[in-house]
Amino acid sequence: MKQEFLVPDMTCGHCVKMITDTIHEFSPNAVVNADPKTHWLTVEANDTDPQTIIMKLQVAGYSPQQV
Repeated sequence: MKQEFLVPDMTCGHCVKMITDTIHEFSPNAVVNADPKTHWLTVEANDTDPQTIIMKLQVAGYSPQQV
């Protein structure tokens, strides 16, 4: 399932790595595409839901919004 988010505080490559690592901790097979220039995050995963992604990223210090 493809899920899309806007993450306004994702601004650099370090943010992309942190977000990707956070998602892979609970969904190891997820395909994560993150663009710090547009703040756009796409996650393709069949084993998680958008609320889990939002919650885990908030714990990591980010402010994702599902779109």
